[in-house]
Amino acid sequence: MAQVGSGDVAKMAVLFERHNRGLFRYFVSLNRNRELSEDLVQDVFFRMLRYRASYDPNQSFTAWMYQIARNANVDQAQKRRAEVVGIDEFDDRRPEPASDAPGPEETVAKGQDVALLKRALDRLPSDKKELLVLARFQDMKYEEIASLLGCEVGTVKVRVFRAMRALEEIYHTLSKERTA
Repeated sequence: MAQVGSGDVAKMAVLFERHNRGLFRYFVSLNRNRELSEDLVQDVFFRMLRYRASYDPNQSFTAWMYQIARNANVDQAQKRRAEVVGIDEFDDRRPEPASDAPGPEETVAKGQDVALLKRALDRLPSDKKELLVLARFQDMKYEEIASLLGCEVGTVKVRVFRAMRALEEIYHTLSKERTA
């Protein structure tokens, strides 16, 4: 990214090859929509190019990239919300139906009921869901997440632990409902 910032824009292709799959999995895990996720990945790379001067080579590239991804996701969510509630009456687009394509949860589930795990993950509050996606599915280091969220590493560890606990509780509740 430092080379891109220095004017070697062709290096964006290298960054895209290295990071587009991870970003795609991140967005699919949050939104359950493959087409929207592809669009968001493209948006992130356009934003990285546009804001290349804001990249600090002394900081984590991954944290910087995921901060841009978070912002793109929030912007898109606000846009979709405006469409749903009809703020823009001349815009007849509707949110895409959620994709039920398998996400990275399959590798984490290791034999558990993946559909049930997805339902449990979807019921988590968005902040806990995002934290688990970053820490468990995107394999970001706690230090990078702390930089991204603007908090201490210890805080991230506690939040991940609590999010895992909440996911576990929801999963067990759903599994009991299914067997009842």
